[in-house]
Amino acid sequence: MAETALNRARIAVDAMGGDHAPNEIITGAIRASEELDVEVLLVGDSAQIESYFQNHQKPKNVTIVHAAEVITMEDEATTIRRKPEASINVAMRLVKEKRADAVVSAGHSGAAMAAAIFGLGRLKGIDRPAIGAILPTMLAGKSVIVLDVGANVDCKAKYLEQFALMGTIYSKHVMGVENPGVGLLSIGEEEGKGNNLTIETYELLKNNPRIPFIGNAEGRDVLSGQFDVIVCDGFVGNVLLKFAEAVGGVMLQIIREELPQGIRGQIGSAILKPNLRRIKQRMDHAEHGGALLLGVDGVCIISHGSSQAPSIYSAIRQAKEAVDKQVWDRFQVYTEQHQTPKSKALSLES
Repeated sequence: MAETALNRARIAVDAMGGDHAPNEIITGAIRASEELDVEVLLVGDSAQIESYFQNHQKPKNVTIVHAAEVITMEDEATTIRRKPEASINVAMRLVKEKRADAVVSAGHSGAAMAAAIFGLGRLKGIDRPAIGAILPTMLAGKSVIVLDVGANVDCKAKYLEQFALMGTIYSKHVMGVENPGVGLLSIGEEEGKGNNLTIETYELLKNNPRIPFIGNAEGRDVLSGQFDVIVCDGFVGNVLLKFAEAVGGVMLQIIREELPQGIRGQIGSAILKPNLRRIKQRMDHAEHGGALLLGVDGVCIISHGSSQAPSIYSAIRQAKEAVDKQVWDRFQVYTEQHQTPKSKALSLES
């Protein structure tokens, strides 16, 4: 971890990434710097960032790091090679050089992943990094991590095995689940259900003593609270994630529309306000910040491109939790301790 004042986590934030950059990104970062006891490095066009602070006070624990280039949403992910001074590349270098502990970006997700792979490198024993999303479940206070949700459209069974191991480590050491249960997303609970990929993956998970594998999980089981980790390929996972985000938005809208109108509605809303706030916190994807890029040699949070200040705040909170729990140090220890010529899988043994 980078040396910081008072041991604060230092979070590099891609100020130029996202549909609402830089103002919403900066607003969320400032709130995080004030409430989360973190140091924030705003990476981007210094002139644009400084213009924001003409009307806002810059906290002492916020630093501006200039980046001369920007990766737009229209760029290809490979553009990072042609724009070495893009904000996402500069942010990754800060982590690589130990000047920051984590990166948060709401910019081009493909470019962010590519920048992380080339800038930070993959962990030993990991063939493909995975994007893990934290979703709420039916059980109050319990979440599930689903991976991969978009990094790898096409997967091999051994990739999903590695996803299961990484998800288990994260669930145990960051989310605080003592005995995480892993599920494989499929079209039926029975062992033989699914396509060739899921059937082959089932055998690997079942026979790996380091994976607390429960069995197949159907779509209706993802948010049931039965599982702590769900693994799938990135194509299925991305569809699942975006559907879940849409359902959350629809449910919140239905609740608003169904509240009584007029004076009755005002009274009812006032009475229900604490409950409605908790419902929003459980269902709104903005409250969960972003998705984690697991398998690269550093902490990287990829937020939704439409993220506004609350999402950026939550993403920085996520990054701080991962840094404070030293989850990437744990990943490195597991991979180094259990690296063998025949097997390069992660281990949960301590």
